[in-house]
Amino acid sequence: MKYQQLENLECGWKWNYLISKWKNGESITRHIDSSQAIAAVNDLQKIESDPTKVLQWVEQHLSEELDNKLKQAIRAKRKRHFNAEQVHTKKKSIDLDYRVWEKLSNRANELGCTLSDAIEYLLSEASRSEKASKAVNSLKEDLSKLLD
Repeated sequence: MKYQQLENLECGWKWNYLISKWKNGESITRHIDSSQAIAAVNDLQKIESDPTKVLQWVEQHLSEELDNKLKQAIRAKRKRHFNAEQVHTKKKSIDLDYRVWEKLSNRANELGCTLSDAIEYLLSEASRSEKASKAVNSLKEDLSKLLD
């Protein structure tokens, strides 16, 4: 396995995931009876300080629909956690307006590359264009000096 599973850490992630889903109004338990669901959520809230009990709670109370989503979320969180340990694999984020992202995305699709590759390509093209412009301006100045 590429990414090591750390039980205590992942139990904390599971607890946070489940609580955030519950706070967003989603049903996180398999119980049909609302009193059982409320009791299960209360139990979940009580075990925040003991994250390993989350595994037992998940086995007993987690809804079947949420089970796969929880596993996917934890796998993604595990990957991000271990990738963040090294600078070259750490996920970087930039703040783009939607219209800028859309233009960049379209350009990346035209080039058949990723957004990062498109940004790198556009920066190198801009640099090349700037150098060419400077060379043309220098030639114009030299030519005008010669003609004067």
